[in-house]
Amino acid sequence: MQVIKRNGQAAEMEFSKFKKVIDFAIEGIGLNSLELEQALLPQLKDGMRTKEIQRILIQTAVEKVTIQEPNWDKVAAKLYIYDLYKEAGINRDYSKKSFGYGSFYKLLKMLTDEGLYGDYILKGYKKKEVDELGDYIKPERDYLLTYVGVKTLAERYCVKGYNKEVYELPQEAFMGVAMAIALAEKPEDRVHWAKQFYDVMSLLQMTEATPTMSNARKPFNQLSSCFIGTMDDSLESIFHIVDLFSQVSKYGGGMGIYIGKVRATNSDIRGFKGTSGGVIPWIRIINDTAIACNQLGVRNGAVSVTLDIWHRDIWEFLNLKTNNGDERRKAHDIFPAVSIPDVFMRQLKKETRVRDGKFYLMCPHEIRRVMGWSLEDSFDEAEGEEGEFSKRYWACVDHPDIPKEEVNAIDLLKAIIKSDTETGTPFQFFRDTVNRMNPNKHAGRIYSSNLCMEINQNMSVSGEVTRKTMKDKDGNEYVVETRESGDFVVCNLGSLNLGRTNTEETIAQVVPVVVRMLDNVITINNLPVKEAEITNAKYRAIGLGSFGYHHMLAINGVKWESDEHLEMADRIYELVNYHAIKASCELAKEKGSYAFFEGSEWQTGEYFKRRDYTSAEWQALAAEVSANGLRNGYLMAVAPNGSSSQYGGSTQSIDPIYSKFYMDEKKNQVIPIIAPDLNPQTFWLYKEAHKIDQTWSIKACAARQRHIDQSQSFNLYITPETKATEIAQMYILAWTLGVKTLYYTRSRSAEVEECAACSA
Repeated sequence: MQVIKRNGQAAEMEFSKFKKVIDFAIEGIGLNSLELEQALLPQLKDGMRTKEIQRILIQTAVEKVTIQEPNWDKVAAKLYIYDLYKEAGINRDYSKKSFGYGSFYKLLKMLTDEGLYGDYILKGYKKKEVDELGDYIKPERDYLLTYVGVKTLAERYCVKGYNKEVYELPQEAFMGVAMAIALAEKPEDRVHWAKQFYDVMSLLQMTEATPTMSNARKPFNQLSSCFIGTMDDSLESIFHIVDLFSQVSKYGGGMGIYIGKVRATNSDIRGFKGTSGGVIPWIRIINDTAIACNQLGVRNGAVSVTLDIWHRDIWEFLNLKTNNGDERRKAHDIFPAVSIPDVFMRQLKKETRVRDGKFYLMCPHEIRRVMGWSLEDSFDEAEGEEGEFSKRYWACVDHPDIPKEEVNAIDLLKAIIKSDTETGTPFQFFRDTVNRMNPNKHAGRIYSSNLCMEINQNMSVSGEVTRKTMKDKDGNEYVVETRESGDFVVCNLGSLNLGRTNTEETIAQVVPVVVRMLDNVITINNLPVKEAEITNAKYRAIGLGSFGYHHMLAINGVKWESDEHLEMADRIYELVNYHAIKASCELAKEKGSYAFFEGSEWQTGEYFKRRDYTSAEWQALAAEVSANGLRNGYLMAVAPNGSSSQYGGSTQSIDPIYSKFYMDEKKNQVIPIIAPDLNPQTFWLYKEAHKIDQTWSIKACAARQRHIDQSQSFNLYITPETKATEIAQMYILAWTLGVKTLYYTRSRSAEVEECAACSA
């Protein structure tokens, strides 16, 4: 037989060369190479390309992965890495004897000249520093990656040529990102910190968010995943937020939009009654913007829209994605979320509700006109009792000049459950719980969350535009527009791999490095909208999260449905929180505190009291924070971590596994997904998500929430057999235990989409 080599030359097929590749892939894994050889032989044909044979070899190894023999995944990963090395060698013009990693400086120079790297990397480091960092790269860490891990890194994150040529290899991608993030350090410290950042990434102890991993080192380094805007009740504000969303979407960010200030259907406009079209037409414009600004054709823009449950348009809002009703009033490409106050939840509970469980829908514009204040600007300050929001709410209900619609609270809940079981949405945002636990409530309010429901930060509308006509020196007229910036939330995410970082020692070692990385991301970030830059600088908010949660439980012998699980959740997240706060305090000593530290609950110590942090260690840290400040106004948030958990080789976010083993079919290829460290000891500890009693998941979420200043992308899993009353009980239990947000309700009968921007 003849083969066509990668350089295009024909040669006689030498099976011994393929056997050599197979032996390389099998070495140290304990499998029989003959199985792979015998499976490959029948597929060989005369005139095949060696590249195609390598692809067949990889797929053959992939198809041999079973729940009984999971180690074939490691073989497939090594074969894929071998293929990357060969491709990189050709594209980077290595000599025939070279294989794998070559000159790092030469690579950076080539990628910079091609416009694939930003020139700021080579400007920020001397050649000898680049050479030192290149020598520090550890190629053997490639073999920590699973097959889906190395494939995800190579296809989504490693820098490729304009024709998809392989240039950057996995360890070089980690080092390139590390070097970009270390640019925020003093020049003399950059190499030291680049090594530290490289280590935690390449050892898979943490992962950076998708925009950071993708864009750090590239010419336009937009590094943030999440943005949140607040829409005011004016035409100018509405289109301003839509414009900001288009810019965020253009550069790969996901966004949450709070729309609860916009007047309801049939409200008045400039005194003319019954003229308002309500929120639905504006949501449809947001929907169409998501489709139009489709991230270079890769995917639609990703956006959630949040409305208060007491808003008069709530019924139509809950049907935005369902298949019944008028299609002209639908928005299938947005993700609806409902902001729920305590007063509504109390109306559902027999022992606390008043007025026979009735609830009242109103228009925020009519409340402002009659009462002179906005209901959504207040919240109930104390848990379990009526506060400012509840008192104002009932005052509005009792006011004769405010139109209202009387409904049964349970009927609204039924509508939420119906939509959840059909579409997985709406997401739920327990606004009073969020605002009570906000450490920066002295500086603002939180109206909604982001697309993935883990970000809780102060928000506000931007001011109205003022315009002045000016003249230049030649007498030509031009218009200058100015606008007072509101709080346009942005968050910078990174996640610990709890499958590898779950002891007191490793947490104490890794968390300070990750906090420093995320703080540096704020400094070097190239954000697409100016409002985000201003808010980012004011709060310096980061979102330290986690994945590998179920993996951590399994390798520690802990059952999901057990008190031991709840105790471990409480202990691990308290450790992470302690070291995150300590690290941010140390950074404040070095670089200064965030702008609104004075008067915050960090500074007063109220943050620590609310969480019952009474040990001597915690008290000492509280005193240290009060005296020396905090670098970051918000610290922890748990994102979905879809793609990052894949290349991190662990389980997704805080979720239980979907299945111990399955084949994921994508774009004419089959990818094995297998629970990490699956063996006879862990097998029975990996209980699948839809088989778990969700009460245990809710209790674990509450145990973690105590230590997380923002929130968690927390999913509930139901089956077609789950009763509506059981779902209602889940929601009430989550609220009662202090869970801040609920993300998807994942039913086996409905497929839901992940947010690509926040997935890492």
